[in-house]
Order: sequence, then structure tokens, then C-alpha cells
Amino acid sequence: MDKGRDEKTGTKRSERRNDMSTERLKVAFFGTPSVASDTFALLHLEGYVPDVVVTNPDRKQGRGMELTPSPTKTWADNAKIPVLAPQRLTPEAIAEIVGFGCDYAIVVAYGKIFPQELIGIFPKGVINIHYSLLPKYRGASPVETALLNDEKTTGVTVQKMAFKLDAGDVIATKEVAIEHDDTALTLRPRLIQAGAELLIATLPSYLCDEIKPVPQDGTKAVYARKIQKEERELDIQNGDALQNWLKYRAYAEAPGTHFFTQKDGKRMRVKIIQAEYQDGTFVILRVVPEGKKEMDYRVFTNGT
Repeated sequence: MDKGRDEKTGTKRSERRNDMSTERLKVAFFGTPSVASDTFALLHLEGYVPDVVVTNPDRKQGRGMELTPSPTKTWADNAKIPVLAPQRLTPEAIAEIVGFGCDYAIVVAYGKIFPQELIGIFPKGVINIHYSLLPKYRGASPVETALLNDEKTTGVTVQKMAFKLDAGDVIATKEVAIEHDDTALTLRPRLIQAGAELLIATLPSYLCDEIKPVPQDGTKAVYARKIQKEERELDIQNGDALQNWLKYRAYAEAPGTHFFTQKDGKRMRVKIIQAEYQDGTFVILRVVPEGKKEMDYRVFTNGT
């Protein structure tokens, strides 16, 4: 069966969706990193084809510092969808976005603050997927903060964006369980999938005004601040074992966590690749010592 078709009717999901109204609503998609492009891919599969994609400009990356497009731009280019990549959301950039005449926008990890002027140009609003159960963990690092706090559940929220950090009215939420050994690398893909599925399930009803977004209780807001580079360093000699384990899980995505040790009279940075938490002990399994290849931690400590 074609993945783009309904299993019961055999019709394309995009065709079925377009039958909901006599005139298809136009949508702009805002996003930059892989979390956005992965969501974009799932929405596209379900028949939501953006009329324009807005992303961050190409950045210099890698050893050669070559200009590299964002994952979302790459995905849009392959899908032959128009792309805008303004350096800033200036009045000129907003006017260019207005030119596409979109009825609503979907935002996933775009990376820029939306001015009220931009939010106001979409008659059906700006819809955002946030990877926590709002108002808990508003901000830049909801996945990491949930893991750091040893939460057992988290979730996704589809909100109607407001000109205040993650304070928009809630359209829908969905809980997602956090397993004991989940890291950001294993949890985030499940949240991306859950967020896309929730948006796909609720978007038609929202656009037909069958769902009334519910205001958040701001008094219960908890914030997830931006991660600082130094937080990724673990103290494996004197640090708390549970806290090291939680940091390892939360910061598992590149560049990961690390510690420093003395080796052959020199201070060496060692990246942690794999670890476990056993009987109250933080157990390191695989590492990459500075300037060396990945190895078993026991081999590293034995100096062989």
C-alpha cells in the first residue's frame, strides 16, 4: 500500500484532506534543524505541502568551514518547495513572507523570535509543536531538562503561538513515557513522531474552528533554560553518580558529555560514548580519548 494513501479507502491522504473545503488553505513552514526537517517529512507524507519554507541562512560548518544549508532547507529543496532564509525577520523579510498569502504557519525549532507583526499576518494563526507538556518546561531545552530532572513522563504540546515564550493557548497535548535508560538521542525521535502525529490528528479540526485553544496557567510555568557548554563536563571522581547519569542521558546528543583526566602526565579530555547506571553507580562503558579512536573504558583505564 502506498504510504501516502488511506488503507481503507485507497485515496491519497492529501486528496482526502483537500476535500474538507472547496479552497485549500495555504501554509508556511518555519524550521531549521533536523528536528524540524524530520517533522516536515512526516507532515509532507500526510499531504501537508507547505507553500513556502522559512529557515535560517546557510552556516559555515565542518573542518573546511563550508557554507552548509540547514536540514530543513535541504529537505525543502529536494521537495521543490520555495525557501526563504532571511538573516533577520526584518519588515522586508516579513513582506516577502506575506507575499505567499499563507493562511497559517507551522513552526518547529525555527531559531528566531517571532515579532508580533509576523504572528499577526496569518489569519488562522501560527501553530507550534513544543516538546513538553506546557506550561511545564517552556524554553530552549525541554527534552534535556526533563531528563535532568529524572522525569518519568513528558510529552508534546501543539500550541497557538503568542508573543511570549511558549505561552500560547494549547490546542492539544499528548504524554510520552520516559524509559529508565532513555537519552536525548532515543527520546527525541519519539517526541518528534508524537508531535507530528498529534498535529496531523488535530489540525483539520483546528482549522475548521472545531477546537478552541485553552489558555495556559502561567502560574504553573517552569522554564528550561539554554544549555551551557560547561554543563557537559562530568566529575567522575567526586561527582554524584545519579547526577552524572542524568547529565549523560540529557546531553547524549553531539557533542555529548566528557570528563578530564591525567594521562602520561597530561590533562586529557575524554568523551563518553556509552554508560550505565547500576546499583547507584555510574558505570562508563565506551569512551573516545582526545586524539584517539573509540575504545572500551577498561582498556583506556588499564593503559593498553
